[in-house]
Amino acid sequence: RQQKWKSSISTRAKMPPCDFVPEKYKSYPYERMQKIREQNISPSLRMYYKKPLLLHQGHMQWLFDYEGRRYLDLFAGIVTVSVGHCHPKVTMATQKQLARLWHTTNIYMHPSIHEYAEKLTSLLPDPLKVVYLTNSGSEANDLAMFMARVHTRNFDIISLRGAYHGGSPYALGLTSLGPYKHGVANGFGCTTTMLPDVFRGPWGGSHCRDSPVQTVRKCSCPEGVCHAKDQYIEQFKDTLNTSVPKTVAGFIAEPIQGVNGAVQYPRNFLKEAYQLIRERGGICIADEVQTGFGRTGSHFWGFQTHDVVPDMVTLAKGIGNGFPMAAVVTTKEIADSLAQNLHFNTFGGSPLACVVGAAVLDAIEEDDLQKNSEDVGTYMLLELAKLRDTFEIVGDVRGKGLMIGVEMVTDKDSRCPLPAEEVGQIWEDCKDMGVLIGRGGLYNQTFRIKPPMCITKMDADFAVEVFRTALQRHMERAA
Repeated sequence: RQQKWKSSISTRAKMPPCDFVPEKYKSYPYERMQKIREQNISPSLRMYYKKPLLLHQGHMQWLFDYEGRRYLDLFAGIVTVSVGHCHPKVTMATQKQLARLWHTTNIYMHPSIHEYAEKLTSLLPDPLKVVYLTNSGSEANDLAMFMARVHTRNFDIISLRGAYHGGSPYALGLTSLGPYKHGVANGFGCTTTMLPDVFRGPWGGSHCRDSPVQTVRKCSCPEGVCHAKDQYIEQFKDTLNTSVPKTVAGFIAEPIQGVNGAVQYPRNFLKEAYQLIRERGGICIADEVQTGFGRTGSHFWGFQTHDVVPDMVTLAKGIGNGFPMAAVVTTKEIADSLAQNLHFNTFGGSPLACVVGAAVLDAIEEDDLQKNSEDVGTYMLLELAKLRDTFEIVGDVRGKGLMIGVEMVTDKDSRCPLPAEEVGQIWEDCKDMGVLIGRGGLYNQTFRIKPPMCITKMDADFAVEVFRTALQRHMERAA
């Protein structure tokens, strides 16, 4: 069945076929939805696109709007739909549980929390074997901070600039992106340090990062030496020596930064940073909210790509394929610190959430989605790199697996961010041709491509061709 609309932009890209037929939309008209949005929904919940999308149904990598238009979803509900919209295995498991038991809270035993805890922790290396289930990534990071402080009896926590670790008042101290900051006191005891960004930062070269695509910057580092990494570690030591006490509670980092636009650090940076933190009595926390569950392709967890084992891992987003659930996984010793007093979460680890989580893990394994992330992600990165070589405004293509960033610049020499308005036009054109992409970076200059992990090479070809057309249109407008 062909979609009902034709793109308003002429492109050679042909949307791959899809035999799923969405139901007919039967809710309020678009105008009424807009009115409700204006009157009854908090304006802090901002919308994408000049004419916001009214989405009605989803199937695997596809979304359908109220008029039946089909879109290839390359943002997955902000990196949350891991195995595919309404994945049949996850849907079926959820429906069964819905008829059995929704909620008991964790003062009683129920089968699914025990089955899930065993299944999830079996995928993590020793000694990360104890899980505390929560409902969102902010909540998980909040709890991880709290546990680090309770366990170490220290207070200061270090995060990287450009990091996003949540929007709760506690986690906002770790989140280091200006647009998320409000003019109220928060973040006492949180210190940020220089982001080791090998594209935009002061140091970077031609083989710093663990990605099929390196920066356009050149360097003369011999094999096994990375001048950029050494410089960024010096900056990290400088923060430790000037901004925090002799002992710290911990250090938190995403294996690849998400909201900041898939920023990658030089190889071995995290390994050396972890060592420096542990020397000061601190705990190392890996925020796997966006990188976990096979998305990086080569490994199931992002931290494994850095050859480290953290003391604590926070999980959310893809853990539930869109169901609100999250987790902190840590060692028995650290978990015991929290048990000295009461700490309770009403909905964390509900029967429903645990069944969803287990079904997601099954789908990742049965559909071989980690390998698909590696194959399709690497293919897409290399195709996007060809566009970087063709267009002066495509400054950097980076990432690993299906965690991809495309940073837009005025020109490759200055690396100045392309103005947000121009990035916006390219982004709108992609949407009009049927491809939904995310935005990120401090200047909103980076396209974030983090689709459901079930996408195909045919989808990738379509998306890259649409992006090429949008870039060509931009060049014509500029000319």
